[in-house]
Amino acid sequence: MGRLFVVHLEGKVYSCKHCRTHLALYEDIVSKSFHSRHGKAYLFSKVVNVSAGENEDRQMLTGMHTVADIFCVGCGSIVGWKYETAHEKSQKYKEGKSVLERYKVSGPDGSNYWVSHEAHVGGSDADDA
Repeated sequence: MGRLFVVHLEGKVYSCKHCRTHLALYEDIVSKSFHSRHGKAYLFSKVVNVSAGENEDRQMLTGMHTVADIFCVGCGSIVGWKYETAHEKSQKYKEGKSVLERYKVSGPDGSNYWVSHEAHVGGSDADDA
């Protein structure tokens, strides 16, 4: 097994709520209008310290997408998903970007997002940004 190198970010950092590994910067947020099975989720142009699972097609609120779940390299927790391919032209802006579920990450101020009773219980879905 290889040596694990973890990127340390400077600034307003979103991190894994389990192990505090840095995942993304506030300035890299593209949209806060996304939703997952646990509630709010944010679309980021760049994330670090994650590994990707297998690509799979998922039907989301905005259409069919090819996505891969992303996992924290520090502890292995699933933290969101990455858009590999958007099958609809209007959704192409998502390609190559990643979604972090707020339930699974700590905010820059150390805050955690807690699941509300209104949270959608279905699959990982995204709204229009």
